[in-house]
Amino acid sequence: MEVSQASYQIIADLLAARTGQHLTESRRWRIGTALAGVFRHHGISNVDQLVCLLDLPRRRTTDNDLATEVVEALLNNETYFFRDKPTFDQVPEDVLPELAKRRAHTRRISIWCAGCSTGQEVHSLAMLFEDQKERWAGWTIDILGTDVSHRAIRSARTGLYSQFEVQRGLGVAQMLRHFEETPGGWQILDHVRQITRFQQHNVLTEPPARGRFDLILCRNVLLYFDHDTRAAAFQRLASALAPDGYLMLGAGETVVGQTRSFVPSAKRLSIYEMQSEPARASEFSAG
Repeated sequence: MEVSQASYQIIADLLAARTGQHLTESRRWRIGTALAGVFRHHGISNVDQLVCLLDLPRRRTTDNDLATEVVEALLNNETYFFRDKPTFDQVPEDVLPELAKRRAHTRRISIWCAGCSTGQEVHSLAMLFEDQKERWAGWTIDILGTDVSHRAIRSARTGLYSQFEVQRGLGVAQMLRHFEETPGGWQILDHVRQITRFQQHNVLTEPPARGRFDLILCRNVLLYFDHDTRAAAFQRLASALAPDGYLMLGAGETVVGQTRSFVPSAKRLSIYEMQSEPARASEFSAG
């Protein structure tokens, strides 16, 4: 579908204002496809007509607001269980054992999955703890999943997945151990869900808690930010992470040349640690 420059700019500005994501020219082609459902729902035939409707006076933003529908449709909610397994496997094999040593006195571990989409990453982490429940007996485990998309968070809270979704990243044994097949799909069991929670949140705003999280996963979120927005996101993540905690990014993301809040973790792929206090202070004062 052909999208005029004026309409593209209005849609891009809306997405940036609501989420911080930068809709580059290279992603312009997917506007028509992504908004197909919005077109059908409102009887709209093209992007120019949609933009005209967006300019009409409307009530305050709600889940039914047209602008919200457009933004939700443009978000990339691609995810699956145990995504990027070689990277993810570092969590149970390296990161969690190290955190267990560092938190032996409190016996509490808090994890934040920023940009969790429909919850597969959160539930993957919960399954790790459930599969080692004797190891973590007596510990308090809290896994928070957040996403800018209201729709994704609603889906994540249900813990209900289609056959296609559970087959992406899960083995048969894992499915049978942690899910129950229902007429509506595969329902994750309560013993997995009890250490998880979800809330709508934008990574560019005040974090859910300051200095509390021992591990933050923010994978394939920063890809869609421009340099300045990415730098602001790193500051938010740094303020949420415990001084001796870990940050995990996606395979195509890095802190190098982006922020002085974090440094690469030695011998760990896509995992980062907090920079020394003087370097961090200079960045925050500059920002």
